[in-house]
Amino acid sequence: MEQDQLVPLNGLVEPLPQPAPPRHGDGVQIGATSDIQAVTLWLAEYQASPQTQRAYRKEAERLLLWLGERALRLDELRREHLADFEAFLGDPQPAERWIGPPRPRSSAGWRPFRGPLSPASRRQSLVILQGLFAWLADAGWVRHNPFRLMRDKRRRLDNRTGRIERYLERPLWDWLWAWINQPPGEGASERNTLRWQRRRFLFGFAYLLAPRVAELAAARMEDVYRVEGRWWWRVIGKGGKLAEIPLPPAALTLLGEWRQALGLVVEPGPEDVGPLLRGLDGKRGLGDNQLYRLIKSTFAEAADALERAAGRGEVAAPLAAMAPKLRQASPHWLRHTALTHQAQRGVELRYLAMSARHARLDTTARYLHAEAEEWQQQVSRHSLDDSVSASGADTGGDGPV
Repeated sequence: MEQDQLVPLNGLVEPLPQPAPPRHGDGVQIGATSDIQAVTLWLAEYQASPQTQRAYRKEAERLLLWLGERALRLDELRREHLADFEAFLGDPQPAERWIGPPRPRSSAGWRPFRGPLSPASRRQSLVILQGLFAWLADAGWVRHNPFRLMRDKRRRLDNRTGRIERYLERPLWDWLWAWINQPPGEGASERNTLRWQRRRFLFGFAYLLAPRVAELAAARMEDVYRVEGRWWWRVIGKGGKLAEIPLPPAALTLLGEWRQALGLVVEPGPEDVGPLLRGLDGKRGLGDNQLYRLIKSTFAEAADALERAAGRGEVAAPLAAMAPKLRQASPHWLRHTALTHQAQRGVELRYLAMSARHARLDTTARYLHAEAEEWQQQVSRHSLDDSVSASGADTGGDGPV
C-alpha cells in the first residue's frame, strides 16, 4: 500500500502505519478491538444528527491519521503531544499528503484537509476531540483525557468566542442579491432558467430564515404550512429538535416563484410532498454536500463578477475590496449573515434566539453588531481637549498641574 494513500474503513480512515491494538482490561465498557472501532462507536452516538456526525468524524480521523504516522495509539496521547498536533492543524505537512480538493472518500486522491485550519477551526477541533476523549475515558478505552491537562484550556477550548465575524456586511449582501437576481440572458434554455430560479430561491430563503445546510437539504414542501392565515416553516434542527419558524412574506413570495418554475401551484398544501430544493429534473432532492458545493461555487462566481465590475469602475472601492471575503465565504456564512442583519434591523434578542434555535441567549448575542457600533459611537464622544495643541501647549490655562 502506498504511504500517501488513505483508506476508508468503517466510515473512518485507517491510519498508516496501523498501530498495534491496545491491551484490554476489565474496565473496558465497549465492544471494540481497535482505536477505529472505538471511535466508530463514539460516532454512532450522533447518528440522529448526520451533519454533526460527519463533522466529528472529520476531526477524529485527522487525529487518528496523525497518531498513526507516529505509531501511537489513542491511549498513548499525552499532554506534550497536543501542542504539536495543534500546530499540525494550522499547517498540515507535507501538504501533498494531507491537503487536496474535495474527492470521494474511496478515491486515492482524497485528503483530510482542504487547507490549513484557522485559529477558530483549530479551537473547534480541540473542543470536539476533548469530547471524544471524555467519552473514551468513561468507556475505559483510554486511561485519561490529556486535554484536561492544558493549562490554557479555557482559551483553547472555550467555544464561546466573541462577536460573529464570518458574515457578509450589508453593502456586500445587497450587491450579491442584486447580482443573483439578474436573470439569464435572452434565449436561455429551460434548464438554465430553472438553475437561476433555484439559486435565487436558495440564497433568498437562506437569508430570510437562517437555516443550516443540513436543514435545507432535509426540508420538504409540506413543511411549509398555514395556520389561521399565518405561514410557518417546520424544521428539524440540530440535535433532532423540532422548531416552527415564522415565514416572512418575502420568503413566501420566493417559494411561490420557485414552485411555479417547477410547474407547481403557487402555495403548498398538506398533500404537497417532495423536497423543497430539487435537482434540475425538478424531482430529486439535493444532499447537503451538493448544496454546500452549489453555495460555495456561487460565492466564487460572484467574487469573480465583483472583481470584473471593479475593474470596469462600476463599483466603489470599499465594495470592490470585499471580493476576497466573498471568495472566502462558506454556506454557514449565509446563516450568520441572516441573523446579523435581523439583529441590525432591531429583531428582539428572544425572537432572534428562537429563529436561530439557540439554547443559550449568549450564543445569539454574538450577532449583535449594532450594539458594538453604538458602543463605538458612544466612546468616540470621549476625546482629548481640543483646546490643547498638538505640542502640548495650553492655549489659555495655567499649564499642567
